[in-house]
Amino acid sequence: MAEALSYIHRFEKGAAPGAPALLLLHGTGGDEHDLIPLGRMIAPGATLLSLRGKVLENGMPRFFRRLADGIFDEDDVRRRAGEVADFVAEARAHYGIATPIALGYSNGANTGAAMLLLRPDALAGAILLRATVPLSQTSPVDLTGKPVLIASGVSDPLMTPERAAQLASLLHGYGAVVDHRTMPSGHELSQADVNLAKRWLDQFPPKPVAE
Repeated sequence: MAEALSYIHRFEKGAAPGAPALLLLHGTGGDEHDLIPLGRMIAPGATLLSLRGKVLENGMPRFFRRLADGIFDEDDVRRRAGEVADFVAEARAHYGIATPIALGYSNGANTGAAMLLLRPDALAGAILLRATVPLSQTSPVDLTGKPVLIASGVSDPLMTPERAAQLASLLHGYGAVVDHRTMPSGHELSQADVNLAKRWLDQFPPKPVAE
């Protein structure tokens, strides 16, 4: 665990030459250790930069405040997405790493989505597992060619496939290369998510599909 920068985090230098750096963003109640095993499974040998959210909800770390399930404090979303983006710049300078790909789950996935909409230069792409639209109002942003994978659960009551599809459409409208898949699960992750993300990352960056 490292605390010298603006977020408590864990850093693992990658062993595989040319492997991408992953920014790991946990779900509610997680910490900087939570997604390390997932990151290792999806991208063996990659550099991993894993954060702990600063917001506490009943003692459980999150990356931004919510007012109720599915209702976000959007001012806080904007503020915290900016803070994470600033941290990424600090960490890149400190550790000498490339622009990372976000790998986020639930609250972390929504944080990654907010970063794409507000501070897109902080990310090389994103794997958003169980995400929704984090902001009701957005300004146009240039995401041309930015690769994004969104994986939703068909029976997820929190981050529904319909809302994930809206996020996919929004990001695509700003130029991102979006692959949205609906998995045979709920809000929880499964081996199918791991396999999907690994395949997607293995051919990173994805090429646009000819229409």
